[in-house]
Amino acid sequence: MKVHHLNCISTCPLGGHLMDGRTRGVFTRASLACHCLLVEAGNRLVLVDTGLGLRDVAHPRDRLSAFFLGLLAPDLRAEMTAARQLQALGYAPADVTDIVLTHLDFDHAGGLDDFPNATVHLRAIEEEAAARQRTWLDRQRFRPQQCGARAGAGSPMTMRAPRRGWDWRPCPRCAACHRRS
Repeated sequence: MKVHHLNCISTCPLGGHLMDGRTRGVFTRASLACHCLLVEAGNRLVLVDTGLGLRDVAHPRDRLSAFFLGLLAPDLRAEMTAARQLQALGYAPADVTDIVLTHLDFDHAGGLDDFPNATVHLRAIEEEAAARQRTWLDRQRFRPQQCGARAGAGSPMTMRAPRRGWDWRPCPRCAACHRRS
């Protein structure tokens, strides 16, 4: 097994030193990595979180909330997306067999569209939080635009619950592009 660390688009939140412990002052922007992992496991290529994706880079105002764009000022460069970093390692995005989402925040699940063949794994509690959309903040965090584009791409996303362990479920916000298996 081989594990690769990917920084899939840094965010630059307000708060400087309070946010990252390195930036000088608190009235400047910090620099935080969006940590993703690529795991080569036998014949499987597993991505743990996707970070922001190529469509987020190309159309940030359509896919990300204005609130978080202003607050976090993400460093939106295509070469920092998981898809481009995989290509630099010699893989095609279509080679990814599984995506494990730690949670559905836009900066961890934004690249779902970039991996058309992946089975996506998601905790049930996260699915429920995304479905409820109870608060204004929930509506900023959970962005259905980030996976809905796959519905028209002819590549439905497959969601699977695990055989054992955590209770995993498909994301209802992406229901148009998911099928259960």
